[in-house]
Amino acid sequence: MSINATLFVQAIVFLILVWFTMKFVWPPIAKALDERAQKIADGLAAADRAKTELAAADQRVKKELAAASNETASRLADAERRAQAIIDEAKARATEEGNKLVAAAKAEAEQQSVKAREALREQVAVLAVKGAEQILRKEVDAGVHADLLNRLKTEL
Repeated sequence: MSINATLFVQAIVFLILVWFTMKFVWPPIAKALDERAQKIADGLAAADRAKTELAAADQRVKKELAAASNETASRLADAERRAQAIIDEAKARATEEGNKLVAAAKAEAEQQSVKAREALREQVAVLAVKGAEQILRKEVDAGVHADLLNRLKTEL
């Protein structure tokens, strides 16, 4: 065989190889490459959606945190107002109880003062009668004695 025939046969074999590759080998490779490119595009789109959703979720979280912070501050302020109201109420009750105790103590002191005056009047009357009895050196009648004591009590 000559070099031209060999070259011609090699060209035919090459064309058959190209045709066979284009017909049977190339379509599955192209299909696999297209599928891979589609998967990559879908993955990138999903990543973009995930970034968008993450940003939206981050914004929602920030809003929820701000709302929770505001609610916490509001509850703390309410608790402080309630505590102050309870303290004021307790102070008012304590003042009222203190006033009642002071009034009761004053009334009791007044009663004791009245009792002490009465006892003192009794003693002064008895001493006055004894003194008068000794001065007069005679006994005074019981009725007159009681009458004198009563007048003396009213004068004192």
